[in-house]
Parts: sequence; structure tokens; C-alpha cells
Amino acid sequence: MSRTCVVLDIGGVLELTPETGWVQRWEERLGLRPGTVHERMGDVWKAGSVGTISEQEVHDQVGRRLGLDGSEVHAFMTDLWTEYLGTPNEELIAYVRALRGRCRLGILSNSFVGARQRETALYGFDELVDRIVYSHETGIEKPDPRAFEALCGVLDVRPEVCLLIDDFAVNVEAARAAGMQAFLFEDNARTIARIEAHLYTDGQDDWRDPHD
Repeated sequence: MSRTCVVLDIGGVLELTPETGWVQRWEERLGLRPGTVHERMGDVWKAGSVGTISEQEVHDQVGRRLGLDGSEVHAFMTDLWTEYLGTPNEELIAYVRALRGRCRLGILSNSFVGARQRETALYGFDELVDRIVYSHETGIEKPDPRAFEALCGVLDVRPEVCLLIDDFAVNVEAARAAGMQAFLFEDNARTIARIEAHLYTDGQDDWRDPHD
């Protein structure tokens, strides 16, 4: 087994997910004041992110709380998934694919119920890395330390040889507190350079960003 490990986030890293404005459009369509959708649906979004609600239950709650019929619920959820799934970060995905055999590879994602099926169908992430840890399947979201423990457990690696790539500073800081190495994703070039440095130094965290 390779000693080193690279773990990536999905949204904002392997997927490019700019805001599409879908929530605002639905609020305008329904005559709701800004912020109403998330106020009404916040606990459902949270339940979906830790897997305590099914997709069907999400659909039922969307219809009930927003007053939508079946076809409108379908359209609403289609808009949600369009933003959620974004577009593939082709350059980074191709680079990670070429890492197979050089190190252990994983994904650690704060996700939503239904994400595995859709991301597998669209992007084949299950074939890109050795293991994927989704919050909606484990019931644990980053930056909870248990998320990083679960990741290292399924990959059978020590945290100190693992490099996490994430686009949220709070998750980067939490991963470091859990004993991992971590890097804040901003662009592909610096991220690839950081991963190469990690592999070159065999997991020793002595790399510094030349742009800092």
C-alpha cells in the first residue's frame, strides 16, 4: 500500500459550482420575499446532508412547505441539482486520474441525499478514487473531526500522510487540527503543485506556497 494519501472535496474543487440564482428565481415566481426558501427548508437541507431524510421525503417537504404541485417540485429539484452538480473540473480530474498507483486517493464531501448516484452517473468519481466518504451516508459533516477520522479509517492511512484539498478554510483548519495536511483550493495550478510537493516529500509537510 502507498504510504501517502490525497483526498479531495467535490463541490468547488472537482466540480465547479457557481451560484445559478435558482433560489431567487423561485422566490420571485412564488411571490416570496428573499430568503424565504432557505428559511422554510433549512432543516430539510440539513437532514438531507446527514442522511436522516430520504429523497422522496425531501420532495414531499418541498411541495408541502412551498405549496408546489408534483411537476413544480420536479422542476424545483432539477434546478437544485443543476447548481449542486455544476460542471466537471476537467483539468484537475484528469490530473487525479493520472495519480492512480502513486498514492491512496479519496474524496471527502459534505453532500446531499442522492449525490452519489448522480455524481457517479455524471462524473464517475467512484472510479476516480479508492473510496468516497459522503456526509449523507456517514451522518457526519466537515469540519467535525470525526469526518476526517472516518476518512482515514476507510482508506487505512495515518492522518499525517494525508493531504486534504478543500475550498473552505474552516475545513482546511479542522483537517490540520485532526493531524492531516490540508490545502485551500483556489486554482488548479497551485493545487497540483501542492499535491506534487506532497508526493515528492513523501508526506512531510514542509512545502510552502511560493505565492505567499
